[in-house]
Amino acid sequence: MKLVLFDCDGTLVDSAGVIHRCMAKTFAEAGLAELREAETRSIIGLSLDNAIAKLLKCEIDASVQALSARYKDHFIALRDEPDFAEPVFPGIPDLIADLGRRDDIIIGMVTGKSRRGVRRVLEMHGLSEHFFVVRSADDCPSKPHPAMVLEACAEAGFDPADTLVVGDAIYDMEMARAAGAMAVGVSWGYHAPEALRASGADHVLNAPADLLTLLKRTEMLDA
Repeated sequence: MKLVLFDCDGTLVDSAGVIHRCMAKTFAEAGLAELREAETRSIIGLSLDNAIAKLLKCEIDASVQALSARYKDHFIALRDEPDFAEPVFPGIPDLIADLGRRDDIIIGMVTGKSRRGVRRVLEMHGLSEHFFVVRSADDCPSKPHPAMVLEACAEAGFDPADTLVVGDAIYDMEMARAAGAMAVGVSWGYHAPEALRASGADHVLNAPADLLTLLKRTEMLDA
């Protein structure tokens, strides 16, 4: 059996536009330098305080926490707008459904999103029933700390060696390697495949269905 732990933003759902709108508004309101979308994409995957501190090249302090609070206010307001969207990437619903039907696979999530954000995404896209374990920014230190993976493995009853971490960011790859899990990057997210490989990715998927092929290959190696 295998435990497959998915990142959320950039792996399951395309949320870069929403995240950038909220982050850019937060920075502009505070009188900070204009934020480019490429800068925002570079920190997606980190927990919010860590993401803002990285953008500002500073330590987490009261000013960073105040910016985080304003970001959350802007996100809540944006979420109620008619054009709000965090669409799943093509092929993800079929992949999750396929994995969910298998008796030898348990699915989980390890994400820098809040638990409330995770719940909304899963409910919006009808995926809640498939996720056995979730670790979020509300539960653990930010990626690349391995706590999310290690706690998810402990709750699901898996050794990290029997676990795949699937994500689009270098932080996902670093977290997986630190936990002793297989690091599986995805090419459709926000970090380039070469950056994922340089950060320790064991494999980089070009399409969601490629994960099924990888799992078959690991089954043959385990046999």
